[in-house]
Amino acid sequence: MFRLAHLTDPHIGPLPRPRLRQLLSKRATGYVNWRRGRGRHHDMDLLGALVADLHGQGVDHVACTGDLCNLGLPDEWETARVFLEALGPADRVSFVPGNHDAYVRGSLEGLLAACGGWTEDDAGQARSFPYLRRRGPLALVGLSSAIPTKPFAASGRLGPAQIEAAERLLHGLGAEAERPCRVVMIHHPPHPGGAAAGRELKDAANFSAMIGRAGADLILHGHNHVGSVARIAGPDGRPVPVVGAPSASARTLLSNRRASYYLYTIAQDGEGFRISVTERGLDEEGGIAELSGFDIAMPPADRIGHVHRRRLRRA
Repeated sequence: MFRLAHLTDPHIGPLPRPRLRQLLSKRATGYVNWRRGRGRHHDMDLLGALVADLHGQGVDHVACTGDLCNLGLPDEWETARVFLEALGPADRVSFVPGNHDAYVRGSLEGLLAACGGWTEDDAGQARSFPYLRRRGPLALVGLSSAIPTKPFAASGRLGPAQIEAAERLLHGLGAEAERPCRVVMIHHPPHPGGAAAGRELKDAANFSAMIGRAGADLILHGHNHVGSVARIAGPDGRPVPVVGAPSASARTLLSNRRASYYLYTIAQDGEGFRISVTERGLDEEGGIAELSGFDIAMPPADRIGHVHRRRLRRA
């Protein structure tokens, strides 16, 4: 069995004080939003407690699906690197960026210069997407949907070249005699209708069509700050589970948006994999605890296992 933790959207604070010239862009509206309440919504003490709990679970690897930053400020890049170091060494943590990491032009490049080690593929190349990392029975495929956008927009895009490269990777992995469990990591919900207009993955239909041809075993994402499960049809119509996690630092009264992370236990099961999920996060008493668990996939059955909780939103 292999234990994979998925954590997303930490929005690490405190926000450094920006210079005036840095606010002559989309950052101005983001800074106002942070000052009006977003900064209080993301609790760094809570995030620290969540990470400490994660380290106590015997995790083999961690997937972090973006939004380390808030406004893509240069002073945030070093803070992001320190956070990733706290999650674990670069060979045990895989990172893909989110829209806040690419807030304005140049932000993503600056962040990846500081945090590229957590995107390094098995050939030693970093800061290039898609990347492939093999860990135990897993083949982790990291994608970047992070692009700079206009004010009040938070959409993402993969682009034809990245989708084509991901298809080659996934198809090749699926054709191996001892097929690994193919886990795709992306920030934006990758299926049509997965996010509201202005927040969606622009080429979600193309990505979904690619999964229909190449297949995958599990797709992880963030962005919506809510727990969710969806499906994308894979080859022969078999559903590929698409799971979104809440923000890892969110302190809120809404039960399906409270800070949490997902812990996947993945085991070979005949020609496929059994994937069980436990959610650990902020409970009603304000502590970190196990919230619920379920089987997300039970191959070779052509279905997704029943979800045994109400926290997850069906997409």
